[in-house]
Amino acid sequence: MAQIRDIGGAGTIKDQINAAIGVHGMWKTRIRTAAQTGLSEWKPDFVDSSHNCDFGKWLDSFPEGAKQADYKKVFALHADFHKEAARVLRMALNGKKEEAEKAISMGSPYEKLTVSLTKAMMEWRDKS
Repeated sequence: MAQIRDIGGAGTIKDQINAAIGVHGMWKTRIRTAAQTGLSEWKPDFVDSSHNCDFGKWLDSFPEGAKQADYKKVFALHADFHKEAARVLRMALNGKKEEAEKAISMGSPYEKLTVSLTKAMMEWRDKS
């Protein structure tokens, strides 16, 4: 089974998903910091693709998962999260701090996506 590279070599699918939940939390912090400071080491075009991060690479390398409804839901939400995170990052890096902070606030599409993705990952983990 492929493993997410950035998380210490977790073993089972449950371990992999748990690790991915933690990595997702780190990304939320990175996006929030960028919104607040206007700075990031990450480029929006890189963040835009869900296939560039370790979790996305793991999802791509997990063909047997593609048949599972939970996988499909997580895959789609993960891609949507990346699009929205890149949109926020573009605002932040273009000096639109107030817009970027609003874009990650409670009730925003970004916030709803992060909650939905985390919930879907936890549901998939609990069924694995």
